[in-house]
Amino acid sequence: MSEDTHDGDADREPGHHHTSVDAAVDAHADWARRRRKGIPTDKQLLVIACMDERIPVEEALGIELGDAQIYRNAGGKVTDDVIRSAALTTQFFDTEEIIVVNHTDCGMMSAPDDAVVEGLEAAAGGSLDDVDLDPALPELSIGDAGVADWVRMTDDIHKACAAQVRYLDEHPLVDATVHGYVYEVESGQLRYPGGRIAEEISTRVE
Repeated sequence: MSEDTHDGDADREPGHHHTSVDAAVDAHADWARRRRKGIPTDKQLLVIACMDERIPVEEALGIELGDAQIYRNAGGKVTDDVIRSAALTTQFFDTEEIIVVNHTDCGMMSAPDDAVVEGLEAAAGGSLDDVDLDPALPELSIGDAGVADWVRMTDDIHKACAAQVRYLDEHPLVDATVHGYVYEVESGQLRYPGGRIAEEISTRVE
């Protein structure tokens, strides 16, 4: 019998199994096949966070493996793929809550827009006109927006966090309660946008 069609209960016979071992086997089967069985994350939670290696997302939020789906990108920005992922998990995986985690001293605040655009143009050989933003959808373009808009550098981490929450909260395909927090790398603590724990935090380089 193949793995995909195997039923953990099909080969059981009364008196041939131990109750506590059965429970452990069943729990592992649920864990391994939770997508196929329609089992949501333990906390029915999706986390959107920056990919910065200094941000201990699980520790900061007090979650463990299995509690949440975690999506990380540069700046913890709500991009088209974040919307795609959030729409799928809230509509089909029973996710009910989304937490956005932005942070201070973010790399998305470390350079002015023109420097970022120049660096990307140099990497592309001088022009970004023929660069596919999504290899699976080569016809996708940023339209009338500029490369700086696509990169989405951040001037104000408080406003940025509020914007990410608003984009998700107002999107018609995303059905979840959305919260936003700022991780303060100077203190190692989460805080509400607009607050401050450390005496000094970084600001955008102009």
